Amino acid sequence: MKKRIVITGLGVISSIGIGKERFWDNLLKGKSGISKVELFDTSKYQSHNGGEIKNFDGRKFISSRTLKFFGRASQLAVAATKLAIEDSGLEYRQLSKSKVSVCMGTTMGEIQSIESLNNSFVREEFDGRLDQSLVFQSSVNNIPVDVAMEFKFMGRNRIFTTACAAGNYAISYGADLLRMGEADYVVAGGSDSFSRIAFTGFDKVNAIAPEKCQPFDKNRKGMIPGEGAGTLILETLEGAKKRNAHIYAEVLGCGLSCDAFHMTQPLVDGIAECMGNALLVSGIKRKDVDYICAHGTGTVHNDKAECGAINKVFGQHKIPVNSCKSMLGHTMGAASAIEAIACCMAVEDDIIPPTINFETPDPECDIDCVPNKAREQKVNTALNNGFAFGGNHACLVLKKYDVN
Repeated sequence: MKKRIVITGLGVISSIGIGKERFWDNLLKGKSGISKVELFDTSKYQSHNGGEIKNFDGRKFISSRTLKFFGRASQLAVAATKLAIEDSGLEYRQLSKSKVSVCMGTTMGEIQSIESLNNSFVREEFDGRLDQSLVFQSSVNNIPVDVAMEFKFMGRNRIFTTACAAGNYAISYGADLLRMGEADYVVAGGSDSFSRIAFTGFDKVNAIAPEKCQPFDKNRKGMIPGEGAGTLILETLEGAKKRNAHIYAEVLGCGLSCDAFHMTQPLVDGIAECMGNALLVSGIKRKDVDYICAHGTGTVHNDKAECGAINKVFGQHKIPVNSCKSMLGHTMGAASAIEAIACCMAVEDDIIPPTINFETPDPECDIDCVPNKAREQKVNTALNNGFAFGGNHACLVLKKYDVN
């Protein structure tokens, strides 16, 4: 377990950009990916905005022969993986001769395919036949399976359904596989497509903001549902050095916890324990953390609980904290994976992205949220927070690789 694990490839599909360069550039500029929902009619809903990816075309990334068998979440995951592999400098021929494991997180799985199947029963005249391609697409474990099939990866294959923390779970598990020698390379991340079911559920409980997501703002009104995929290439430091790979960051460790307090209500102590576990496992002190990529949903209770936990763990040591969800919306199971990519880029470039839409400070969210404008400062170590339903939390610690 002494093997050091590093990240050598990044791929992202998001509402603010496809590919790490465009994603990172727009994140630093504070560009919003929130727009009017086009997937379905929202006229009967209270809210009408979402973080949809409007310019994604799966045909640019996936062969036409297999595309019809891939649901949207798989298409996003395969596309992000292709970008990550290309970014890593690894050759497909090399990967085909290696043990490559795929670890993916999700919340809703292939929900668009399931919704289409449901529509054939409810809204159309059902004649006893189903669209076979939709049936093939609908299984939740298809996301890592489709990634493995597209690239001929024959290592371990795992789906994590721990909702909003699933991406961090996938990265943590992938790092463990490498430490134990069970894989040569790991493709880890998360993917979720835009979902009418999720949008409806959050809308019915008044959790969606009417226009914009305002994490940590006193007048915040809720989250904004989104979609996307983030993939990271993990390998051992020894292997990365041997092939002279570019190293974005080192994976120091991940704190996992389940406070089992409530299905949706956050618990300050549970979140604090998870962050504390992450620091302990990583062997670092509170003062070593330079940046926290927050879960930062924009809901009243989640933001208050996360800020309370941050202050409980870090005390008077005020660390810059940002919420990428202010720009992307909540990409569900892809969230912490995409945010891990943001952490890698922050460590790489020594810049912290902003929390946009911040207008009024909230005494109950007493943190430095890097309001509205990116900040240049040294980022040696980043903490990536992912909190999920039922108190399933995962906090990932990433560090700048020191060649010395």
